[in-house]
Amino acid sequence: MDEEYDVIVLGTGLTECILSGIMSVNGKKVLHMDRNPYYGGESSSITPLEELYKRFQLLEGPPESMGRGRDWNVDLIPKFLMANGQLVKMLLYTEVTRYLDFKVVEGSFVYKGGKIYKVPSTETEALASNLMGMFEKRRFRKFLVFVANFDENDPKTFEGVDPQSTSMREVYRKFDLGQDVIDFTGHALALYRTDDYLDQPCLETINRIKLYSESLARYGKSPYLYPLYGLGELPQGFARLSAIYGGTYMLNKPVDDIIMENGKVVGVKSEGEVARCKQLICDPSYIPDRVRKAGQVIRIICILSHPIKNTNDANSCQIIIPPFPASSASPTTFLSPTSLIH
Repeated sequence: MDEEYDVIVLGTGLTECILSGIMSVNGKKVLHMDRNPYYGGESSSITPLEELYKRFQLLEGPPESMGRGRDWNVDLIPKFLMANGQLVKMLLYTEVTRYLDFKVVEGSFVYKGGKIYKVPSTETEALASNLMGMFEKRRFRKFLVFVANFDENDPKTFEGVDPQSTSMREVYRKFDLGQDVIDFTGHALALYRTDDYLDQPCLETINRIKLYSESLARYGKSPYLYPLYGLGELPQGFARLSAIYGGTYMLNKPVDDIIMENGKVVGVKSEGEVARCKQLICDPSYIPDRVRKAGQVIRIICILSHPIKNTNDANSCQIIIPPFPASSASPTTFLSPTSLIH
């Protein structure tokens, strides 16, 4: 370890592993360290089940009714991938897909009025959906056709909308969409957590809805993919890419100190050894005195014994609970149930 590197990366979360892999491919000499004995950091997949209970200091351990602990793989931060999104394109470009298998998430649903409904995202689904009345369906279909044909480089497709100045609220008004349709469009298709987007220029929202529709068109059941064996496979895939191109990995390696000279980071000290570097990349937990809290996300892990009602017994799906009432300041809730097939 007592040598010099172009880059030292601390932590094996998804972001750190992507950067490590890309820099190794580009010829950088990379040292990648993690204080934990496993890959993934906060994005890891925990197995066996006993380890999950230990992580959250549940001393009694899992009940016998849950079977063998090694049959479980629990993602700490479940995150579905858009089939046509940037991360999937990056996986294909870097050929990390050689180390991963994916399954299509079986459906996307929205919660409304105590019931769960399939999210309509195509013209056909819009006309068949129980979320809307007959006239609303036709207006929503026209809106989807507008989005599908929209090209920010072709003013002929704008239909009187200025993508840089017209707000999304005005676009909804143009198509005379009701509040319920606005709610699931913004939160279930564009995947916004709050309603702040309504008064912003409409371009980003239109592109988000287009991405949803294009991702859905790739596989049909839903726009989402999920790695087989859990999200922890993604950091490991990029870690393998880095190792193939000469990156050095050290797990279970404590970081004692970050060495500074003249106000610049020049190395990392671990167990009495110093590795010097030209650049340091790390997750915030390695430098708690240099970061500030900007917000928080509440995540809850629930273990169910049955499929979720009104999802056609889907083995995996996304369920979106928009803020209620619509004017509420509370954010959208995203549920990401997956089963043993993943």
